Amino acid sequence: MADLAFQALLLLFIAAFIAGFIDSIAGGGGLITIPAMLIAGIPPLETLGTNKLQSMFGAGSATLAYARKGHVDLKKQLPMAVMAVIGGAIGALIATVVPGDVLRVLMPFLLVAIALYFALKPNISDEDRHQRMTPFVFGVTLVPLIGLYDGVFGPGTGSFFMLAFVSLAGFGMLKATAHTKLLNLGSNLGAFLIFVASGVVLWKVGLLMGVGQFLGAQTGSRFAMRKGAKIIKPLLVVTCVALAIRLLADPTNPIRVWIGV
Repeated sequence: MADLAFQALLLLFIAAFIAGFIDSIAGGGGLITIPAMLIAGIPPLETLGTNKLQSMFGAGSATLAYARKGHVDLKKQLPMAVMAVIGGAIGALIATVVPGDVLRVLMPFLLVAIALYFALKPNISDEDRHQRMTPFVFGVTLVPLIGLYDGVFGPGTGSFFMLAFVSLAGFGMLKATAHTKLLNLGSNLGAFLIFVASGVVLWKVGLLMGVGQFLGAQTGSRFAMRKGAKIIKPLLVVTCVALAIRLLADPTNPIRVWIGV
C-alpha cells in the first residue's frame, strides 16, 4: 500500500488521541479509529490488524496509569489477563468461521441494553458491592468469552467487561474501568499476535497512532480518576448508544439489508 499523505497521518494521530481518551474511561475507541482508517483508504483487513496494534498502546497506557494509583493490582490480575489473551487469540483464529452477520445483528441491541442498565440503575458508584461470582469462576468463564468476542468482532468489548465487573464481580465504576483496560490489553494482544502472523499489520501507521493512543489514554485515565463514576457512567452510556447507532448506520448492516433500508 502506498504511503499515506501527511494530512491523513495527522488525522489518524488525532483520531487515535481522542479514541485513547474515550477508551480509557468508557471503552468504544474503535468507534473512532476504525472508521478513520477506512476513510484514509486502508483496506478492511489491514484496518483490523493495525487497529489492534494501536489500541494496545491505549489500553497499556491506561492500565499503567490506573495501576500506579492502586486501582488495579497487575500481579494479582495477571491470570485473568492471560485468559483474555487466550480468548482474543482464539477469537481472531475463528473470525473467518463465525457468522459475522449474527454478531452485527445482535450488537446494537446488546449495546443499547448495556446503556439502559447503567443509565437506569441508580446505585452505581465507585464503591464495591456484593460479589455474585468468585474471581476464579469469573476468570475462567466470562473473561475468555469476552476476549474471544474481541478477537472475532471487537466493538463494545470494553462495555461488556464493564458490565460483567459491575454486575457480577461487584466492582465500583472506577475499579471496573481500571480492570477492564487490563483485560482489554490482554484480548488485544492475543488477537494482535494472530494478525501479525497473517501479515496484515501496517506497522508505521499503527505505531504512529499508538503514540496518539498512549497520550490520549494518559489524559483520559487521569480525568477518570479525578471524576470517578460521575463521568464514567454517563460517558459509558453515551458511548454504547453511539456505537449502536454507528453499527446500524452502516449500509451493509444485515438488519438494514433485510428490511431494505
